[in-house]
Amino acid sequence: MNFDWLKRTMPRGLYGRAALILFLPVVVVTVVVTVMFLQRHFEDVTRQMTSGMAHEVALVASRIEAAPDEAAARVAGREIAAPLGLELVLPAEPGTEWRALYDLSGRVVIAELHERVPDVRSVDLSHRREVRVTLQGRWGYYQLAFPRLRVSASNPHQLLVLMTGTSLLMTAIATVFLRNQLRPIRRLARAAEEYGKGRIIPYRPAGATEIRSAGTAFLEMRARIERQNEQRKQMLSGVSHDLRTPLTRLRLGLSMLSPDYPPEPDEIAALESDVAAMGTMVDAFLDHARDAAQDAPPEPVPALDFVRGIVADAQRGGQDVVLHSAVGDQSGRATFRRDSLRRAVENLIGNAVRYGDRAEVEAALGPSYFRISIEDDGPGIPPERREEALRPFTRLDPARNQNRGQGVGLGLSIAADIARAHGGQLRLGQGERLGGLRAEIVIPR
Repeated sequence: MNFDWLKRTMPRGLYGRAALILFLPVVVVTVVVTVMFLQRHFEDVTRQMTSGMAHEVALVASRIEAAPDEAAARVAGREIAAPLGLELVLPAEPGTEWRALYDLSGRVVIAELHERVPDVRSVDLSHRREVRVTLQGRWGYYQLAFPRLRVSASNPHQLLVLMTGTSLLMTAIATVFLRNQLRPIRRLARAAEEYGKGRIIPYRPAGATEIRSAGTAFLEMRARIERQNEQRKQMLSGVSHDLRTPLTRLRLGLSMLSPDYPPEPDEIAALESDVAAMGTMVDAFLDHARDAAQDAPPEPVPALDFVRGIVADAQRGGQDVVLHSAVGDQSGRATFRRDSLRRAVENLIGNAVRYGDRAEVEAALGPSYFRISIEDDGPGIPPERREEALRPFTRLDPARNQNRGQGVGLGLSIAADIARAHGGQLRLGQGERLGGLRAEIVIPR
């Protein structure tokens, strides 16, 4: 079947669809209950009450029929009608049968009286509070009148009014709650739409738990994108700044070259050193950009064996590093990007053995986290400069030992980016055993 017409008629907004889902069942239930109540409850109650009333009418009719003459019939009818609360008019004019269209219980009253009392000729319900029944007997037409309350439930509309009023009240309350629940979603959608246009507007997660989680994830994503953009700018400015010095030296050295005076070996070595430094900086920048673009998806990896493998590779490469401890489920797995996390740990180990004499590695696999710590015996980094050390192309030369060579200032920045990409963080602190820098990567398991 083709339901395109249904899609076209349905609300397109979230508020309209949520309101439809909430209010449509209420309306349907109210209508069904109303119809069932009118058809079952009111009809059954009216039929039972009218049945009892029909027996009283039949009793009066039998006394009138048994009287020897009209006067005796009038006396006998009134003697039995008065105690039963009936008003007798004998003789009477032929009545007309009448009821209002909206009088649903009147239909049952008329049908029940005709069925149970054969002498009934008409039932007049034109009077709101009274029923007038016209019968035909031996002495002509006569009429019995009694209160409408004796054959119909009193105030039948009260239930409908109460049910409708309660439904409207609950609908109004639900509308207020629905609007409050949808407002955070609309604010999140607006924040995402504005950010897509390049504008950042204030946004604070609110609402239900799921909406708060989505809002928090959006803020983290926005912060990560902004941080990456800022780091790209810093990297480009750092590359341009760091390349300016060796380029100036190269330009100066080339300007001093002359065919009549060939360059000295020391001059050639200096130029080659500048070229090598430039190549190192460019390679580091390109490696970082390539790794960020070609990173593999996360996969479950034996966590502690992963760290042991990195330490073993570093030892084979001649680095003075040892695995101090590996705590947790030895066969447990953590989900992460194997290549990128390996690079982060190798950068931290490389920094540790470059600026110190030796390094120790710790690994801990907890119920919800995976932690890798690298501690060295170098001079460390002052607490007030640790945040600066995480910026790309930043080298804290006075604070670190450069006897083992000089990097380009991307090691800690790359490790921090990789940790954040895994939903974790890189923390820098003071080592407790070796006294140098302690770098710790913590990511969710």
